[in-house]
Amino acid sequence: MSLAKEHQLLTNPPPTAIITSDEFLSDEPQLETYLHLQQIIILLTCLEWLWQERHDFFAAGNLSIYYEKSQIKGKPDRAKGPDFFVVLDTEPRKRNSWVVWQEDNRYPNLIVEILSKKTAKIDRTEKKTLYQDKFQTPEYFWFHPETLEFKGFRLVKGKYEPIALTPRGWRWSEELGLYIGVYQRQLRYFTEDGEIVPIPTKQLTVEIQQRKLAQQQAESERRQRKLAQQQAQLAQQQAQLAQQQAESERQQRELAQQQAQLAQQQAESERQERELAQQQLADMEALLACYRESLGELSDEE
Repeated sequence: MSLAKEHQLLTNPPPTAIITSDEFLSDEPQLETYLHLQQIIILLTCLEWLWQERHDFFAAGNLSIYYEKSQIKGKPDRAKGPDFFVVLDTEPRKRNSWVVWQEDNRYPNLIVEILSKKTAKIDRTEKKTLYQDKFQTPEYFWFHPETLEFKGFRLVKGKYEPIALTPRGWRWSEELGLYIGVYQRQLRYFTEDGEIVPIPTKQLTVEIQQRKLAQQQAESERRQRKLAQQQAQLAQQQAQLAQQQAESERQQRELAQQQAQLAQQQAESERQERELAQQQLADMEALLACYRESLGELSDEE
Protein backbone atom coordinates (compact mmCIF):
# COMPACT_ATOMS: atom_id res chain seq x y z
CA MET A 1 0.00 0.00 0.00
CA SER A 2 1.33 3.43 -0.91
CA LEU A 3 2.00 6.12 1.69
CA ALA A 4 -0.63 8.32 0.07
CA LYS A 5 -3.28 5.62 0.41
CA GLU A 6 -2.29 4.92 4.01
CA HIS A 7 -2.55 8.64 4.78
CA GLN A 8 -6.00 8.74 3.17
CA LEU A 9 -7.21 5.81 5.30
CA LEU A 10 -5.87 7.40 8.47
CA THR A 11 -7.38 10.81 7.78
CA ASN A 12 -10.65 9.47 6.32
CA PRO A 13 -11.38 6.15 8.03
CA PRO A 14 -14.36 4.10 6.83
CA PRO A 15 -17.60 4.78 8.72
CA THR A 16 -18.21 2.66 11.80
CA ALA A 17 -21.00 0.16 11.34
CA ILE A 18 -24.08 0.68 13.49
CA ILE A 19 -24.94 -2.59 15.17
CA THR A 20 -28.13 -3.10 17.15
CA SER A 21 -28.40 -5.34 20.19
CA ASP A 22 -30.20 -7.95 18.10
CA GLU A 23 -27.04 -8.40 16.03
CA PHE A 24 -24.94 -9.26 19.08
CA LEU A 25 -25.79 -12.93 19.37
CA SER A 26 -24.71 -14.93 22.37
CA ASP A 27 -21.57 -16.91 21.61
CA GLU A 28 -21.12 -19.24 24.57
CA PRO A 29 -19.72 -22.79 24.52
CA GLN A 30 -21.94 -25.77 25.18
CA LEU A 31 -22.46 -26.60 28.84
CA GLU A 32 -20.17 -29.35 30.03
CA THR A 33 -22.62 -31.59 31.89
CA TYR A 34 -26.31 -32.07 32.50
CA LEU A 35 -25.73 -30.97 36.12
CA HIS A 36 -24.60 -27.56 34.84
CA LEU A 37 -27.69 -27.22 32.66
CA GLN A 38 -29.99 -28.39 35.44
CA GLN A 39 -28.47 -25.96 37.95
CA ILE A 40 -28.79 -22.97 35.62
CA ILE A 41 -32.41 -23.87 34.87
CA ILE A 42 -33.18 -24.10 38.60
CA LEU A 43 -31.62 -20.70 39.35
CA LEU A 44 -33.40 -19.05 36.44
CA THR A 45 -36.87 -20.59 36.70
CA CYS A 46 -37.11 -20.36 40.50
CA LEU A 47 -36.25 -16.66 40.49
CA GLU A 48 -38.59 -15.89 37.60
CA TRP A 49 -41.36 -17.80 39.36
CA LEU A 50 -40.74 -16.02 42.67
CA TRP A 51 -40.62 -12.60 40.97
CA GLN A 52 -43.38 -13.28 38.45
CA GLU A 53 -45.20 -10.11 39.48
CA ARG A 54 -42.08 -7.95 39.16
CA HIS A 55 -41.19 -6.21 35.91
CA ASP A 56 -37.88 -4.59 36.81
CA PHE A 57 -35.22 -7.25 36.31
CA PHE A 58 -33.51 -9.38 33.69
CA ALA A 59 -32.12 -12.82 34.48
CA ALA A 60 -30.32 -15.13 32.07
CA GLY A 61 -28.12 -18.19 31.92
CA ASN A 62 -25.12 -18.90 29.69
CA LEU A 63 -25.69 -15.63 27.80
CA SER A 64 -22.86 -13.46 26.47
CA ILE A 65 -22.17 -10.08 28.05
CA TYR A 66 -20.52 -7.65 25.62
CA TYR A 67 -18.76 -4.97 27.62
CA GLU A 68 -16.13 -3.35 25.34
CA LYS A 69 -16.27 -1.99 21.81
CA SER A 70 -13.59 -2.61 19.24
CA GLN A 71 -12.31 0.29 17.13
CA ILE A 72 -12.43 -1.94 14.04
CA LYS A 73 -15.73 -2.12 12.13
CA GLY A 74 -17.71 -1.50 15.29
CA LYS A 75 -17.55 -5.15 16.39
CA PRO A 76 -16.99 -6.09 20.03
CA ASP A 77 -13.67 -7.64 20.90
CA ARG A 78 -14.49 -8.71 24.43
CA ALA A 79 -17.39 -10.72 25.79
CA LYS A 80 -18.01 -12.96 28.76
CA GLY A 81 -20.90 -15.28 29.42
CA PRO A 82 -21.55 -15.99 33.11
CA ASP A 83 -23.44 -19.18 33.79
CA PHE A 84 -26.14 -17.12 35.50
CA PHE A 85 -26.60 -13.41 36.13
CA VAL A 86 -29.26 -10.93 37.24
CA VAL A 87 -29.59 -7.24 36.35
CA LEU A 88 -31.96 -5.15 38.46
CA ASP A 89 -33.90 -1.99 37.61
CA THR A 90 -34.16 -2.80 33.91
CA GLU A 91 -36.76 -3.94 31.40
CA PRO A 92 -37.46 -7.70 31.35
CA ARG A 93 -37.59 -7.86 27.55
CA LYS A 94 -36.01 -10.70 25.58
CA ARG A 95 -32.40 -10.23 24.53
CA ASN A 96 -29.98 -12.20 22.36
CA SER A 97 -27.15 -11.01 24.60
CA TRP A 98 -26.40 -8.30 27.14
CA VAL A 99 -24.68 -5.36 25.46
CA VAL A 100 -23.45 -3.07 28.21
CA TRP A 101 -23.17 0.15 26.20
CA GLN A 102 -26.71 -0.33 24.89
CA GLU A 103 -28.07 -0.90 28.41
CA ASP A 104 -27.04 2.45 29.95
CA ASN A 105 -23.65 0.91 30.81
CA ARG A 106 -25.30 -1.39 33.33
CA TYR A 107 -23.53 -4.53 34.51
CA PRO A 108 -25.04 -7.48 36.41
CA ASN A 109 -25.98 -7.01 40.05
CA LEU A 110 -25.31 -10.68 40.75
CA ILE A 111 -23.35 -13.40 38.99
CA VAL A 112 -23.19 -17.15 39.67
CA GLU A 113 -20.63 -19.42 38.04
CA ILE A 114 -21.09 -23.19 38.01
CA LEU A 115 -17.62 -24.68 38.44
CA SER A 116 -16.20 -27.62 36.54
CA LYS A 117 -12.78 -29.18 36.22
CA LYS A 118 -12.21 -27.15 33.08
CA THR A 119 -13.44 -23.75 34.29
CA ALA A 120 -12.89 -23.79 38.07
CA LYS A 121 -9.48 -22.10 38.02
CA ILE A 122 -10.63 -19.33 35.66
CA ASP A 123 -13.86 -18.78 37.63
CA ARG A 124 -11.90 -18.46 40.89
CA THR A 125 -9.25 -16.10 39.51
CA GLU A 126 -9.64 -14.34 36.16
CA LYS A 127 -13.41 -14.02 36.22
CA LYS A 128 -13.44 -13.02 39.86
CA THR A 129 -10.99 -10.22 39.06
CA LEU A 130 -13.01 -9.19 36.00
CA TYR A 131 -16.30 -9.09 37.89
CA GLN A 132 -14.66 -7.17 40.73
CA ASP A 133 -12.63 -4.60 38.82
CA LYS A 134 -14.35 -4.18 35.46
CA PHE A 135 -17.96 -5.20 36.05
CA GLN A 136 -17.98 -4.09 39.70
CA THR A 137 -20.77 -6.60 40.20
CA PRO A 138 -21.99 -6.24 43.80
CA GLU A 139 -22.24 -10.00 44.46
CA TYR A 140 -20.44 -13.00 43.00
CA PHE A 141 -21.09 -16.66 43.86
CA TRP A 142 -19.71 -19.92 42.57
CA PHE A 143 -20.87 -23.48 43.08
CA HIS A 144 -19.46 -26.85 42.08
CA PRO A 145 -22.30 -29.35 41.50
CA GLU A 146 -20.00 -32.33 42.04
CA THR A 147 -17.83 -31.31 45.01
CA LEU A 148 -20.52 -28.93 46.40
CA GLU A 149 -17.94 -26.16 46.83
CA PHE A 150 -19.93 -22.99 47.49
CA LYS A 151 -18.46 -19.51 47.88
CA GLY A 152 -19.93 -16.03 47.88
CA PHE A 153 -18.44 -12.54 47.74
CA ARG A 154 -19.78 -9.03 48.18
CA LEU A 155 -18.13 -5.91 46.77
CA VAL A 156 -16.90 -3.72 49.64
CA LYS A 157 -14.98 -0.56 48.76
CA GLY A 158 -14.14 -1.98 45.35
CA LYS A 159 -12.90 -5.36 46.62
CA TYR A 160 -14.66 -8.68 47.04
CA GLU A 161 -15.11 -9.73 50.66
CA PRO A 162 -16.37 -13.24 51.57
CA ILE A 163 -20.04 -13.50 52.53
CA ALA A 164 -20.30 -15.32 55.85
CA LEU A 165 -22.23 -18.56 56.13
CA THR A 166 -25.31 -18.75 58.32
CA PRO A 167 -25.68 -21.64 60.81
CA ARG A 168 -27.68 -23.40 58.08
CA GLY A 169 -24.85 -23.06 55.61
CA TRP A 170 -26.53 -20.36 53.52
CA ARG A 171 -25.24 -17.00 52.32
CA TRP A 172 -27.39 -13.87 52.26
CA SER A 173 -27.77 -12.01 48.97
CA GLU A 174 -28.54 -8.34 49.53
CA GLU A 175 -29.17 -7.89 45.81
CA LEU A 176 -31.90 -10.56 45.68
CA GLY A 177 -33.16 -10.25 49.23
CA LEU A 178 -32.80 -14.03 49.49
CA TYR A 179 -30.54 -16.62 51.02
CA ILE A 180 -28.58 -18.85 48.64
CA GLY A 181 -27.52 -22.28 49.85
CA VAL A 182 -27.03 -25.93 48.96
CA TYR A 183 -30.03 -28.23 49.30
CA GLN A 184 -30.01 -31.83 48.09
CA ARG A 185 -26.79 -31.14 46.13
CA GLN A 186 -28.33 -28.19 44.30
CA LEU A 187 -27.93 -24.44 44.72
CA ARG A 188 -31.30 -23.07 45.83
CA TYR A 189 -32.96 -19.87 47.02
CA PHE A 190 -34.44 -19.45 50.50
CA THR A 191 -36.68 -16.65 51.70
CA GLU A 192 -35.83 -14.42 54.64
CA ASP A 193 -38.17 -16.60 56.73
CA GLY A 194 -36.19 -19.70 55.79
CA GLU A 195 -38.67 -21.14 53.29
CA ILE A 196 -37.16 -22.79 50.23
CA VAL A 197 -38.25 -21.31 46.90
CA PRO A 198 -39.90 -24.24 45.10
CA ILE A 199 -39.01 -25.42 41.64
CA PRO A 200 -41.99 -24.39 39.51
CA THR A 201 -43.97 -27.23 37.94
CA LYS A 202 -47.38 -27.34 36.31
CA GLN A 203 -48.88 -29.05 39.35
CA LEU A 204 -47.25 -26.54 41.69
CA THR A 205 -48.57 -23.66 39.60
CA VAL A 206 -52.09 -25.12 39.73
CA GLU A 207 -51.86 -25.66 43.49
CA ILE A 208 -50.59 -22.13 44.06
CA GLN A 209 -53.33 -20.70 41.85
CA GLN A 210 -55.88 -22.72 43.82
CA ARG A 211 -54.44 -21.45 47.11
CA LYS A 212 -54.50 -17.90 45.79
CA LEU A 213 -58.10 -18.37 44.66
CA ALA A 214 -59.04 -19.78 48.07
CA GLN A 215 -57.30 -16.85 49.75
CA GLN A 216 -59.09 -14.41 47.48
CA GLN A 217 -62.44 -16.09 48.21
CA ALA A 218 -61.72 -16.04 51.94
CA GLU A 219 -60.73 -12.38 51.69
CA SER A 220 -63.89 -11.66 49.69
CA GLU A 221 -66.02 -13.42 52.31
CA ARG A 222 -64.23 -11.52 55.07
CA ARG A 223 -64.89 -8.24 53.30
CA GLN A 224 -68.54 -9.20 52.76
CA ARG A 225 -68.90 -10.04 56.46
CA LYS A 226 -67.26 -6.77 57.38
CA LEU A 227 -69.55 -4.92 54.96
CA ALA A 228 -72.59 -6.70 56.44
CA GLN A 229 -71.44 -5.72 59.93
CA GLN A 230 -70.95 -2.13 58.83
CA GLN A 231 -74.39 -2.13 57.20
CA ALA A 232 -75.94 -3.59 60.38
CA GLN A 233 -74.14 -0.98 62.47
CA LEU A 234 -75.32 1.73 60.09
CA ALA A 235 -78.91 0.45 60.29
CA GLN A 236 -78.64 0.36 64.09
CA GLN A 237 -77.26 3.89 64.12
CA GLN A 238 -80.04 5.04 61.80
CA ALA A 239 -82.64 3.38 64.06
CA GLN A 240 -81.07 5.02 67.10
CA LEU A 241 -81.05 8.34 65.27
CA ALA A 242 -84.72 7.89 64.36
CA GLN A 243 -85.50 7.11 68.00
CA GLN A 244 -83.52 10.14 69.10
CA GLN A 245 -85.35 12.30 66.57
CA ALA A 246 -88.72 10.92 67.74
CA GLU A 247 -87.72 11.52 71.35
CA SER A 248 -86.58 15.01 70.46
CA GLU A 249 -89.89 15.73 68.73
CA ARG A 250 -91.78 14.34 71.76
CA GLN A 251 -89.73 16.52 74.08
CA GLN A 252 -90.37 19.50 71.82
CA ARG A 253 -94.11 18.80 71.93
CA GLU A 254 -94.00 18.47 75.72
CA LEU A 255 -92.02 21.69 75.91
CA ALA A 256 -94.58 23.42 73.71
CA GLN A 257 -97.36 22.08 75.93
CA GLN A 258 -95.51 23.23 79.03
CA GLN A 259 -94.94 26.63 77.48
CA ALA A 260 -98.66 26.83 76.58
CA GLN A 261 -99.62 25.79 80.11
CA LEU A 262 -97.19 28.31 81.53
CA ALA A 263 -98.64 31.03 79.32
CA GLN A 264 -102.12 29.99 80.43
CA GLN A 265 -101.04 30.03 84.06
CA GLN A 266 -99.46 33.45 83.61
CA ALA A 267 -102.68 34.73 82.01
CA GLU A 268 -104.72 33.26 84.86
CA SER A 269 -102.36 34.77 87.40
CA GLU A 270 -102.62 38.16 85.72
CA ARG A 271 -106.42 37.84 85.68
CA GLN A 272 -106.46 36.96 89.35
CA GLU A 273 -104.13 39.84 90.11
CA ARG A 274 -106.46 42.20 88.24
CA GLU A 275 -109.49 40.84 90.08
CA LEU A 276 -107.65 41.18 93.39
CA ALA A 277 -106.67 44.73 92.56
CA GLN A 278 -110.25 45.52 91.61
CA GLN A 279 -111.52 43.91 94.82
CA GLN A 280 -109.00 45.84 96.88
CA LEU A 281 -110.02 49.05 95.14
CA ALA A 282 -113.68 48.32 95.77
CA ASP A 283 -112.96 47.54 99.43
CA MET A 284 -111.02 50.76 99.80
CA GLU A 285 -113.80 52.74 98.17
CA ALA A 286 -116.36 51.12 100.48
CA LEU A 287 -114.18 51.84 103.50
CA LEU A 288 -113.73 55.42 102.36
CA ALA A 289 -117.47 55.76 101.97
CA CYS A 290 -117.94 54.51 105.53
CA TYR A 291 -115.43 57.03 106.80
CA ARG A 292 -117.21 59.80 104.96
CA GLU A 293 -120.53 58.70 106.33
CA SER A 294 -119.15 58.58 109.86
CA LEU A 295 -117.64 62.03 109.51
CA GLY A 296 -120.97 63.36 108.22
CA GLU A 297 -122.84 62.04 111.24
CA LEU A 298 -120.35 63.64 113.60
CA SER A 299 -120.81 67.00 111.90
CA ASP A 300 -124.59 66.84 112.29
CA GLU A 301 -124.34 66.18 116.03
CA GLU A 302 -122.23 69.23 116.60
